[in-house]
Amino acid sequence: MKKYFLLTLISFALYSCSSIELEAVSTSAEETQRILAMGLSHEDNLIEAKKLKSSHMTSVVTLQLTNARDEKIQAEMDQVEAEKFADLVSILEGGSIFIGTEVSESLENSLSSGLDFQNFNLIGTKNLNSNIISHKLHVIFVHESSNKRDYLSANICDDWKRCDSDNREINLVSVNATNCTSYSCKYEEVVELNLSDEFLNNSINNEIRIRFNAKKKSNLVIISKPYLMGYLKVAI
Repeated sequence: MKKYFLLTLISFALYSCSSIELEAVSTSAEETQRILAMGLSHEDNLIEAKKLKSSHMTSVVTLQLTNARDEKIQAEMDQVEAEKFADLVSILEGGSIFIGTEVSESLENSLSSGLDFQNFNLIGTKNLNSNIISHKLHVIFVHESSNKRDYLSANICDDWKRCDSDNREINLVSVNATNCTSYSCKYEEVVELNLSDEFLNNSINNEIRIRFNAKKKSNLVIISKPYLMGYLKVAI
């Protein structure tokens, strides 16, 4: 009987410790929300956090308050940039075609043999009868090389920036070679990748990273969160 009572007491003590630990995690989130609901400045929020009972709780809540402040600032900056991108979207054919502004990125570095850059933009087409919108990522790769690159496919990168799965087919639009010498030409390779309206809207809170694969080289195209937000604000 004494042994049974001792085991019961130990079990109760372990359960109590577990409950206290879980409660502490929950309480830190609640305290953070309580302080944020007061509508104070970030500096005053930190003063409120210092009034909490334990130094550990103060440390956790302070971190959460700082993260909340940083997320708010970033969201405001993204919204301002998104408005700029929205203003640059062209609407054609009575609202059935949406053309996002073109983004140009230089890829030249110390290892580049010459000219190397990429331009890209989103283009949407709306069926006015069904209101269904389809999108494509239009990309132009320009480079000075001895041979064309022959882009074959694309991979959508995951949240951890890994680009080894989710392989997609691409459409080769054109390949042109100009300014040729005995060593190289200026190549312009144009490709397109179809993207669904559901995929873009599900990705609106993040940037989209897409790797385009050629035989001997790959290019990473990053559609920023503000660009996507601005484009989708218009392409509806």
